[in-house]
Amino acid sequence: MIRLRRSDERGHANHGWLDTYHTFSFNTYRDPEHMGFRTLRVINEDRVAPGQGFGTHPHNDMEIITYVLEGALEHKDSLGNGSIIKPGDVQRMSAGTGVFHSEFNPSRSERVHLLQIWIRPAEKGLEPSYEQTAFSDEAKRNRLCLVASPDGSEGSVRINQDARLYATILETDVSLDFNIETDRHLWIQVTRGSLKVGDQTLAAGDGAAVSDETAVTLQGIEEAEALVFDLS
Repeated sequence: MIRLRRSDERGHANHGWLDTYHTFSFNTYRDPEHMGFRTLRVINEDRVAPGQGFGTHPHNDMEIITYVLEGALEHKDSLGNGSIIKPGDVQRMSAGTGVFHSEFNPSRSERVHLLQIWIRPAEKGLEPSYEQTAFSDEAKRNRLCLVASPDGSEGSVRINQDARLYATILETDVSLDFNIETDRHLWIQVTRGSLKVGDQTLAAGDGAAVSDETAVTLQGIEEAEALVFDLS
């Protein structure tokens, strides 16, 4: 079964400095039918104005992944980490027992466009940690590039959950087959362009939940970038 979550069905708030869309319930957006999918709790698509950002704030017991689509995001945290996250980078912060961080658009002229993703950890009370890795467009082109996993395989960042995150840049008319293991589920999020999931067409901002299937085919329509979550 493939169930779609269209871009225009998401929660939306425009605060001037922040234009944000919520695939699942978040902050003041509440939808009891969209509280997450399996262990995937949050996909927020954020556009942050130049010179603006999220001040220092706390997190705990969550695996937080940041995926920048355009521009750059400056990160600082209470663990002593500081970095600039750019397109191609995947940042993972395991909040565990508690961490404070800030996220800021350092540009004076360009907004930053990003996805922030939360995955519930397999256990609570872990020691907070941080990791950031770059993945080239070529590594993602017309293939599923593993960017996050529980064991850090293939150079992916390591998350504390039985979940794997793949990124792909799929050219027009190119198809990829994904074999789904028993009792596994997929969430597919399109970030740009358009593609088909089975016989369903998805555009930028659209998501699809895939359950009770043994395989699914992704086919590029207009060159597309997408994230594929393989979840228990």
